[in-house]
Amino acid sequence: MLNHIISFSLAQRWVVLAVAAAIGGLGIYNFNFLAIDAVPDITNVQVQINTSAAGYSPLESEQRITFPVETAMAGLPNLEYTRSISRYGLSQVTVIFKDGTDIYLARQLVNERLSEVKTRLPAGTEPMMGPISTGLGEIFMYSITNAEGAVHDPMMLRTVQDWIVRPQLRQTPGVVEVNTIGGYLKQYHVLPYPDKLIAYDLTLQDVMSALVNNNLNTGAGYIERYGAQYLIRSPGQITSIADIKKITVAKRNGVPVTVEDIADVKLGSELRTGAATQNGREVVLGTVFMLIGENSRSVARAAAEKLESIKSSIPEGVVLNALYDRTSLVDKTIETVKTNLVEGALLVIAVLLLLLGNWRAALLTSAVIPLAMLMTITGMVESDVSGNLMSLGALDFGLIVDGAVIIVENCLRHLGMYQKMHGSVPALNERLRIVREATIEVIRPSVFGVIIILIVYIPIFALSGVEGKMFHPMAFTVVTALLSALILSVTVVPASIALFVNGRVSEEPNRFMRWASKNYTVALTFVMSHRWPVVITAIALIILSSLQASRLGTEFVPNLDEGDIALHAMRIPS
Repeated sequence: MLNHIISFSLAQRWVVLAVAAAIGGLGIYNFNFLAIDAVPDITNVQVQINTSAAGYSPLESEQRITFPVETAMAGLPNLEYTRSISRYGLSQVTVIFKDGTDIYLARQLVNERLSEVKTRLPAGTEPMMGPISTGLGEIFMYSITNAEGAVHDPMMLRTVQDWIVRPQLRQTPGVVEVNTIGGYLKQYHVLPYPDKLIAYDLTLQDVMSALVNNNLNTGAGYIERYGAQYLIRSPGQITSIADIKKITVAKRNGVPVTVEDIADVKLGSELRTGAATQNGREVVLGTVFMLIGENSRSVARAAAEKLESIKSSIPEGVVLNALYDRTSLVDKTIETVKTNLVEGALLVIAVLLLLLGNWRAALLTSAVIPLAMLMTITGMVESDVSGNLMSLGALDFGLIVDGAVIIVENCLRHLGMYQKMHGSVPALNERLRIVREATIEVIRPSVFGVIIILIVYIPIFALSGVEGKMFHPMAFTVVTALLSALILSVTVVPASIALFVNGRVSEEPNRFMRWASKNYTVALTFVMSHRWPVVITAIALIILSSLQASRLGTEFVPNLDEGDIALHAMRIPS
């Protein structure tokens, strides 16, 4: 079969080159859709269920909320396990599904079970599912603070966050949630006096009922007159503190008792358990969460642009500061990968020029690198594999051009021998025959060498869990690149050699190879005459390297500068 492929590639050489150019163009097009991230997302498929239960102790939250919810999740399709946390006033159940489960199917299954268990939960508790995000979903953080000389209180800053900044940021494509820490949530507090309630023979329930019943708009239909409808309504919603004070709670001896007669009404805030500070000043901190499966680099950049556009609509004296942008982390990671790939490609090209001694053949062999990369990018886009430090950083251009180097070197040898024998450059038909025979001569060892390397990576696909999610992108990228290079080696490379290597080719080793062979012979003679000292030295170096490697720390992503994040968050007692 390989022989037929080679013969077809040489017979239809221009078609093969045109197809290769089209595949390269497709790769360039797909590069715009390649998801870019720092590291693979190793988060499992999970759905969080949060239930607020004010006044419940951890034991009561566990008994009355967590246990019923967690029990109701048992038996779900593709369920792996559940875990839970019960705290004062909070119950959290995390439902873990098997890898590969569609997140939206998982949420639908959980929602169906929640609708069944709601009837068994205490009154006033409402379980809610968490956002559709992952552990790496925090892609952007910002603070809302006072400008120099401004004196806005934390409640004002929180109001700006809840009513101006957060609603607009949530409209950013790819953003699923915006969380808030710090500030005070604005509330209107009615603080009754117990002695006055007793004096008027009222209860707290009476006050609460009056507030609810007097905060409604009522519609009374419409009046039709001369073909027109006049809507009738009674606006009764509260618009200010003065409206609250004038609400009638009851009547005593025909005299209305209003809220201001029995209580103080003022602005207040909910009880909080945390705060955020920046440079010693209290701020409001916002965290943007990315929708699962989105491109973190694109979403973070869009969130940063949206934040800049929001600045024009915030009150004077309020400042929005971006604290953390995933784009900077991804850019630094991709810069590291790009540097390694470019340096590796240049090194391979330089080595090919030195070893092959023919600049045309070296360039044709080097062309396998970008073409294989573009084919790999197309495969990554179609398979939803992101470009990150693990996937792109694992590429080895030496392995990619291995098969092509063998074929090109043998073709040059045969062409040189023909020119030496006949004293002339072969014509096109003769070059096609020579290249075909030379390629067939070495195609089997070339293919077997690539297959052996591929077999090394196949066991990685058997990994599951965190290990699988971490290393599957690396294995997929390397295997795809090697297969792409193999296809190019048996099709494009022979056709290119036959078409473009049409000048004089020397069958003798070049100057560099002669120098390398001479020094290698001297070194080999020395090693053979001192084999035991060499073996002992090699073993000692291996042991020393192993000891040093055990002390070496590893990092998957580059460190951010100290100035990238200037945030200090602290917990304060309620």
